[in-house]
Amino acid sequence: MATSVAGEGQPILNGIIDELHTKKLTDLPSELLEHILCFPALQHVDVCSVSCCCKRLHDVCHGRGQVWGNQFKLRWPRLQRFYRQNESYDWLREYKTRHRVGIQIRRTVESFSKRFYTEVPCIGQVLGDTFAEIKALGMPEHFCEDELLFILDSDKRKSLTLKYYAKKILYFLRQQTILRSLKTFLEQPAEQQSALEGAVLVDQYCNPLADITLESICSQLDEIIEKVKKMLKMKNPSHPSLRIPPGALDEDLELQQQVVWALNSVLYEQLQYKGNEFDYYNPLNSYIHQVLLRRTGIPISLSVLYLTLAGKLGVQLQPVNFPNHFLLRWCQKPRGSGDIYDFVYIDAFGKGKQLMAKECEYLIGHQVAADYYSAINSTELLLRMVGNLLNIGKRGDGNEKSYQLLRDSLDLYLTINPDNVQYLLLQARLYFHLGIWPEKVLDILQHIRVLDPSQHGAVGYLVQHTLEHIEHKQHPEAPEAKRRTAPEHLEVQYSVGLIMKHKRSGYNCVIYGWDPKCTMSQEWITTMRVQQLSSGANQPFYNVLVQDGTCRYAAQENLEPHSAPLEIGHPEVGRYFSEFSDTHYIANEALQARYPEDTAETLATVQDLYHRPEPDAAAAHKDM
Repeated sequence: MATSVAGEGQPILNGIIDELHTKKLTDLPSELLEHILCFPALQHVDVCSVSCCCKRLHDVCHGRGQVWGNQFKLRWPRLQRFYRQNESYDWLREYKTRHRVGIQIRRTVESFSKRFYTEVPCIGQVLGDTFAEIKALGMPEHFCEDELLFILDSDKRKSLTLKYYAKKILYFLRQQTILRSLKTFLEQPAEQQSALEGAVLVDQYCNPLADITLESICSQLDEIIEKVKKMLKMKNPSHPSLRIPPGALDEDLELQQQVVWALNSVLYEQLQYKGNEFDYYNPLNSYIHQVLLRRTGIPISLSVLYLTLAGKLGVQLQPVNFPNHFLLRWCQKPRGSGDIYDFVYIDAFGKGKQLMAKECEYLIGHQVAADYYSAINSTELLLRMVGNLLNIGKRGDGNEKSYQLLRDSLDLYLTINPDNVQYLLLQARLYFHLGIWPEKVLDILQHIRVLDPSQHGAVGYLVQHTLEHIEHKQHPEAPEAKRRTAPEHLEVQYSVGLIMKHKRSGYNCVIYGWDPKCTMSQEWITTMRVQQLSSGANQPFYNVLVQDGTCRYAAQENLEPHSAPLEIGHPEVGRYFSEFSDTHYIANEALQARYPEDTAETLATVQDLYHRPEPDAAAAHKDM
């Protein structure tokens, strides 16, 4: 009986097995196929191959479907914030556009090394045509930024030259976006402009690679406000500023005084905010995000914070462009006043100290006219803030960092006040001095001529020499290759890429160039006391990038190979080297063309210095 049942069931089982064997992948429901094709191991080439198999799979991989949406998200996760979850997108088209943009961006970045090896990079000078091509692809700007960030996030020790120029391009692109925001801000009526928003835009422009947003700054201020409210509640539990939204305090000076007392207690006693008296000219004192981080600032940056916090708590203060010491003023009359003696002046730099009009003069040591006690608008406040940064840039020691600050602050100042002849002339002279963007220099000089014909002499001199610079650039001379085997170079012991230590100063550095003899001026030789060296100026000298961010020119007798090579954290490393290889830097193509025999020499030196077998190990190996 059992045998009979089994015999009857066997054809059914065989039928099921046969049916399973005849099933194909394409017979699965579309939702399941999409789920399979979204497996993380599959790449875009795999999806393309699958979609070419048959119409069924081609339809499953359609552009607006889940498959290409998943591919886009997997490859470029940073871009997801630009897409709304409930909206439909042609993901295949987005993928293709982003892919093409990535190729174009990489080509652009890779081309920069050859263009800029012998001159100061000025990204804005050459990006016009290239980015016109990219924009013609019809994509949003954040595709460009995403590819640049993708380059910067790659292996820390490799592709240094690519990263160097990607960083500069990203710096430039973000600044252009911020400038557009600043121009929009300046077009607003004065009463609608926020001093805090303007200060954040200045901060963003000078630090375009930092993650600074108005929202994050406001969030930090909201935390301070909550602390002030707790303090205020202890003083007056029914204070109108504790309500949501806060009540008006315009008519009640006593309620305003309570807010100011609580604000001072939290800001200066609890949180320990203070004026930076010991490092006053540090540009970080002017950047709002740094003031919040370090709880340190100068009069104008601390005043912006104080003004904003007080306003959110119902006390309306006004900025005062007092000479040499920015102040805030607080009207003591219920209906307002134009008399300078009807105001209390608050020194945010001096822990919120309150001063009468004439007491303010003690801050600067001399009398001033009544006009200096007047309130200013947010645009005038920004000019003062940017002017401070501009002066710091002018006080710099002529390194890349100070020049960048000077360029940034000039850009900002002339965006706010585009017809200031003094700063237009300074910008033209700066670009001329750095040897960059001569075409823009001519445009600036032409604008100066229109604004102020009396500047004809200074403008004419710069025009003449700028035209000579343009002529020279049209017929550039290729840099001469320096070969170690040349008779005049036989005394050169070290090669580019070696990590060195200065015997006297103790600094760590990497060599990026050399001369068989000192090529500096006699004035420099005298100032640096080169003649006191045993071989004086008649010995090889090396161009080195130093760990502290400076570039120096060191005598051979003062340098020695580093006993434990380390990476040199200098911003210009990528301009000359493509990779850090544990014991040395590998020169990029441009530097290798300049020093064609140094790569082999560096490898031989590194092998000899750091990869020789230990004596005991070598002896043991010999015995075996």
